[in-house]
Amino acid sequence: MKSYNVYGIGNAITDLQLRTDDAFLTAIGADKGIMTLVDETRQSDVLQALDGHTVNRCSGGSACNTIVGIADFGGRAAYACKVGTDDFGHHYVEELRQFGIAVEVPPAPGTSGTCVVLITPDAQRTMLTNLGISSQLSEADVSESEIAKAEYIYVEGYLFAGDTTRAAALKAIDLASRNGVKVALTVSDPFLIQLCRDIFWQLIEGPVDLLFCNHEEARALTGVDDPIECARSIHRHAENVALTLGKNGSIIMHQNEAIPIEGVSIKAVDTTGAGDMYAAGVLYGVTNGLSWQQAGHLGSHAAARIVAQLGARLGRRFSPIEILQLLS
Repeated sequence: MKSYNVYGIGNAITDLQLRTDDAFLTAIGADKGIMTLVDETRQSDVLQALDGHTVNRCSGGSACNTIVGIADFGGRAAYACKVGTDDFGHHYVEELRQFGIAVEVPPAPGTSGTCVVLITPDAQRTMLTNLGISSQLSEADVSESEIAKAEYIYVEGYLFAGDTTRAAALKAIDLASRNGVKVALTVSDPFLIQLCRDIFWQLIEGPVDLLFCNHEEARALTGVDDPIECARSIHRHAENVALTLGKNGSIIMHQNEAIPIEGVSIKAVDTTGAGDMYAAGVLYGVTNGLSWQQAGHLGSHAAARIVAQLGARLGRRFSPIEILQLLS
């Protein structure tokens, strides 16, 4: 048995989440409903503006959310990232270790990454992200011995936006292939396809065993509109595809079969981390004896729970019986 179900690699971003209104967004000059990258000075000003507000803090970043979700389901996981020597960095690592996640991350001098997530009553997310030292994740932070202990590696697409982080992601994928470890990749965001289309397709046509994407990302990759045809187009190259459709569920392509996964009706409070938690359910499922259809159902129910609350955490460890109840 492998030590880990999944070894994740991604950005280390501390999420600072709070409910607010449009007036606050206007006051701090934030563009509603999108993620904006900001420099350290701008983020410092935003953090000062949060003084006096109730803020939920948790260790985040897309791949991190997925890895924590896997641990919440009782899976075995490890995570590679880069944090600074500040309070955010220490809190980030300690929180993951409390979840039972293996994290061998020596803090480096610098400011840890943060993401201020402002949630308005219409469930829209406005995010201000400063990558901090996480943007310096490099090949030196990737451990072959740890990767070799995993059934899958899970690679965050956002890493491909930077030179050193892209090199780290590619090294992790190469080491996984050399050690017989399956590769799961999430595209992360449509804007990345404009920057990285060729390299994404090289990976899809090569070492990627499981691709996660949403409909918008799949359309950008394939130039096809119909979701099933999008999934089929990718599946001609990747062994497995998990394509999410928001409230309409998802499609999983496996062994040339399109497996429809129904959505879960829920009142949306905060969509932060829904796709990340869907990936957690699927990855936990396929590494713990569930069928692909069952894994998709688990991912769909997990994502619905996240959408119905504030923040990207399930908040507790699920027992095997509770997981079976989610599938019934």
